[in-house]
Amino acid sequence: MRAGLIRQALRKHPWSFVGPAITQCLAAALVAGALGASSSLPPGSDLAAFAGILVGLAIYLCGIIVGVTMSSTIARQARDLALVRAVGATPGQVRRAAAGQAAVVAIPATLIGVPLGALGGGVWVQSLVTHDVVPPSVTFEAHPAALPIALAVTLGTSVVGALVSAVRPSRVRPAVALADTAAPVRQLGPVRVLLGVLFVAGGVVGSIAVSGLDPATAEEATLFVLLAMCVGAGLLAPALLRVTAPLGRLGGRIGTLAADNLVARAKSYSGALVPLVLAAAFATIKVTVQTTAEHVTGAPAPAEDLWLEYTGTAVYTVFAAVAALTTLITLVLGRRRELALLRLAGATRASALGVVVCEALIVTVTGLLFAVGAAAATLLPMLPAAPYVPPGVVASGLLGVTLVVGLGMALPALGVMRRPAIAALGDGP
Repeated sequence: MRAGLIRQALRKHPWSFVGPAITQCLAAALVAGALGASSSLPPGSDLAAFAGILVGLAIYLCGIIVGVTMSSTIARQARDLALVRAVGATPGQVRRAAAGQAAVVAIPATLIGVPLGALGGGVWVQSLVTHDVVPPSVTFEAHPAALPIALAVTLGTSVVGALVSAVRPSRVRPAVALADTAAPVRQLGPVRVLLGVLFVAGGVVGSIAVSGLDPATAEEATLFVLLAMCVGAGLLAPALLRVTAPLGRLGGRIGTLAADNLVARAKSYSGALVPLVLAAAFATIKVTVQTTAEHVTGAPAPAEDLWLEYTGTAVYTVFAAVAALTTLITLVLGRRRELALLRLAGATRASALGVVVCEALIVTVTGLLFAVGAAAATLLPMLPAAPYVPPGVVASGLLGVTLVVGLGMALPALGVMRRPAIAALGDGP
């Protein structure tokens, strides 16, 4: 029965697994590339230490984002899981089916991602040679344990993320689970609230603690402070989205409908906010450290140092941005029946698209607020002077976040609404 449940879920929701598969593939590539670069650089050098930090950061970052994206995918199957319980499946069978879906996606994604990581790692090490960061004798060598380590990260966190979302529909009575999916529970669970508060508080305490360290050590430690705060923000994101959603009511009838949709789907959107905030905050921190130092000293940083910092930052930022993008696309594609019903109720394609665009603007503002808060809490104890970021860099960051959210929501909505509404309504839930 378990194999049948897994097969039916994959057949019924094929698009919902594309996003997690892409994210896990990139996560495996990131871990494999970081491991290979770490073992290829001269041992005992500052670069090797820097690469070691990249490995830890890659594993931590991938673990968080992979778990969040798979958890969001399984959460969208809550009604199906409740129906399966109603026809006789045991709670254990439901949980094992959710874990099996995670494994079926994670294993092939990792097998594809590890060779890609070796290829990308080789390109990165060669770029260090080209920019005179390392001697020409340094070449990339794949880490022998890259595959098992990457598999442990992607498979382990994916299964954990799936089980987290499957716990409630598998434990409660089928009728209660079906009622939950028909009218989603708006309140956050106490465990989630407690974990969110603990992560944010831990980030604040860590930020204060590292303020007394030397600049190099503080910069390394604050990366993990940032991750703790982003995880906390992700756990509390549904509550925070309900705080920012009323902004949409300023947009009239369309904005009011967008605000109501966001409040009802706050938990779903929180799965995209974690990688979005991580990408924006991480890039803000790394860029601000460099621009502030240049602004204070009046001397630009050496080109090879900038290359090392900015290429590493770009890799992690793109990975998190792709995870946010695919999560948003999957979320909007799953709303095709809702958008069809809206059009059948009298809305034009333009007004239905306007609702989605308004939702995207609110998500963008919320993500930026989270990112700026997390970056400020991380940067202020570390910098010797007030942060300085050129206006052009600020504009580029705003544009980047807006593009990620806009492409993740408006484009799939346009694609969904190309079909006649009555045909989309017949696609089933």
